[in-house]
Amino acid sequence: MPTDFDILVIGAGQAGLSAGYHLQRLGLRPEREFRIVDHAPGPGGAWQFRWPSLTLNTVNKVHDLPGMSFAETLPPGSDTAPAATAVPHYYELYEKRFDLRVHRQVSVTVVCDRTEDGSPAQRGPLLNAETDAAGTIRVRGLINCTGTWEHPFIPRYPGAETFAGHQLHTRGYRTAEEFAGKHVVVVGGGISAVQLLDEISQVTATTWVTRTPPHFRDGTFTEEVGRAAVAMVEDRVRHGLPPGSVVSVTGLRLDDRLRAARMRGALTRLPMFERIEPGGVRWADGTFQRADVILWATGFRSALDHLAPLRLRGHGGGITMSGRLATQVAADPRIHLIGYGPSASTIGANRAGHAAAIELADHLGLR
Repeated sequence: MPTDFDILVIGAGQAGLSAGYHLQRLGLRPEREFRIVDHAPGPGGAWQFRWPSLTLNTVNKVHDLPGMSFAETLPPGSDTAPAATAVPHYYELYEKRFDLRVHRQVSVTVVCDRTEDGSPAQRGPLLNAETDAAGTIRVRGLINCTGTWEHPFIPRYPGAETFAGHQLHTRGYRTAEEFAGKHVVVVGGGISAVQLLDEISQVTATTWVTRTPPHFRDGTFTEEVGRAAVAMVEDRVRHGLPPGSVVSVTGLRLDDRLRAARMRGALTRLPMFERIEPGGVRWADGTFQRADVILWATGFRSALDHLAPLRLRGHGGGITMSGRLATQVAADPRIHLIGYGPSASTIGANRAGHAAAIELADHLGLR
């Protein structure tokens, strides 16, 4: 059967570039044996869309891509550079150095099985990736690196549609100054939630609510803590369960900025409200808080809707994963998911790109 490429890599963030690098190291050539597509207008993955105040001295560590350090692309004194410009610049130089030939702006809308005559098959020999800008790409294997940025999660709460103020997700946040003079309810207990709470609380009144009490940790995270968190997430996906939150294991690092926020009283946490009303939020005991803005810092979900026709998810909503680093879909070894489960971090994406490239090349008989 005719194919366009042996392997399609969807997404050119950290995971996709790592996968492309390692495919090349195996002797596979871009535009011959594999192709990388990305939906964004330029290099940088999700980093190019982050808010301006997220600088290199406030972001979690940006891990090096394989074969090229981030530091060598930075000018002296760049600690305060916005991550949304510094990281995309690094990725752009990386793509050029290794000639990865990323195709933009190409969104994969659906991936499905097809037999030779085009009729559906339970597990056809080819995967057809239908795109919005490059037609249908026929491949033998897929490394999916779409991450989570395109799939923000906002939980459903009674009365949300009646709220007269402004609601937004972390994905739409730009600056704290736009909320000056307004009361902002920040919802969420993750790293982004406390970072934005810190910023906003310096310019206006805030209320912080979370489902469970946050756990703060003094000092830096040790490698042992990181490995334990990744191991827990990996165990879940190997058993077909939806990935859990890493921060629920590691806790939140209490740095100088958050200590200052605590001194201001910004880190006084309340439990989740029961419902949303036009003028604010109300708890089960009747307590009411007036609000002009609700900021949902409630995280993201894996952006895998384009893979729905393959029916990879089990009854509980998770995908059973296998392989050395749990990147391989157990039910369909032609497909690797990076950014799902333990490979969601930048360092995890690097390692997973290496493992996925080797395992998929071996499965397809390419080395």
